[in-house]
Order: sequence, then structure tokens, then C-alpha cells
Amino acid sequence: MNSTNVCSEHGVTLVGGGDPSAQNVTAALSLAPLLVAADGGANFCADMGKEPVAVIGDFDSLDAKTRRKFSYARFIEISGKADQDSTDFQKCLARIGAPFVLGVGFTDARLDHTLANLAALAQMQGPPTILIGTHDVVFAAPRDVTLDFTVGTRISLFPLEDMEGTSEGLEWPIDGLTLSPLGRLGTSNRVVGPVRLQFDKQGCLVLTSRENLPQVLRCLID
Repeated sequence: MNSTNVCSEHGVTLVGGGDPSAQNVTAALSLAPLLVAADGGANFCADMGKEPVAVIGDFDSLDAKTRRKFSYARFIEISGKADQDSTDFQKCLARIGAPFVLGVGFTDARLDHTLANLAALAQMQGPPTILIGTHDVVFAAPRDVTLDFTVGTRISLFPLEDMEGTSEGLEWPIDGLTLSPLGRLGTSNRVVGPVRLQFDKQGCLVLTSRENLPQVLRCLID
């Protein structure tokens, strides 16, 4: 690691302050062993008895006792006018160099924060990233992605701008449709075979059950 970035040859588990669960953090660490906290997510890490290698953010929600408790974590404070319009999630992704990031604590608390994090996820800045929630995982689809899901798996497509695409392996194909956040969505589709999704632009989020995290990860990093 250098003075401004967290660099790893392995996946990074990123913990935010949006009501993470110990179960999800533990599951993420089994796949991405390097622990990083986004601002107030460090408080949860401290409560779990886990010290991150770094804490990144503007520290407006970081408890003083948490800072004193950590002995080796590096605190990367991001402040100033240039960063005031970015979320802690965005600040972290811009400063992590890793094969992938698993984010916990970014989807289960305040709705405005959740929407901001999903919008940032769709921009596909930084490493490939999967957000893990209580019930679902969500990731931004590359323009061409293949997914190895079990037949019958629930899969939802949520575009954050108007787009078109093609699909294989879905019970309700998207071919010939215009997906739109204010129009046609792809909620609660179902897998009927090997899935391939192709889009004319980036910006589509894919949601599926949390139990499919290992399969999603394999598809994104292969």
C-alpha cells in the first residue's frame, strides 16, 4: 500500500456504515480477505473485533473510540471541496486497487444512501464490485456478461438509463425491448439455461439472491 491507496493482489471486503451484518462480513471475508472500512463502517468492524488495514472517508461518522482502538489501521482522510459531492463508497472505490471488491453495509440502511451507492455502482468506477445485502447481491453488468446460475434462479435487471440489449437463458427475454428506469424494468425474471446478457451501454444493475454470490464473483473476475 502507498500513502493514498489500498492495493492488494486479493479481493477486498469493504464495510460501510449502512447497517452491515456480521454474517455478511464473515461471508465476504472468506472470499475477499483484506478488510477495509468506509468511514463509519469502522465502528462496526471494531464491534466485531476486526481491525481493517485502512479506513477511508471524511470521518464524519467515525467514533473517536474506534480510532483509538485500532493499533495498525491506516486512516485515509478525504476532504475538501473536490470530494464533497462524492459518497464514502465512491471515495473508497477510487482508492482501492484490487481484483474485486465485496461491499457490505451499503444497501440496508438509509434509502437515500442506498440509491446513491447503487448509482455509483452503475458507473463501474474502480474494481469490479458486488454489494451484499440482507437478501440480495447486486452488481453492475458489463456490456457482455455470462452467468452460470442454476435453473429457476431469480434474476432482476434494473437499468439506470434507457438501454437495449439481448439475452439468452431468461424465461422472459429482453431482446427488442427498451429498458428504462421510468419505463420497462426487468424485475423477477427467471433462469432457464446458461445466461448471457448483452447491452448497448453500461448502466444496468443485476440483482439475484445472496446465495448466488460465489457464482456472480466467478463470472465477474474470470
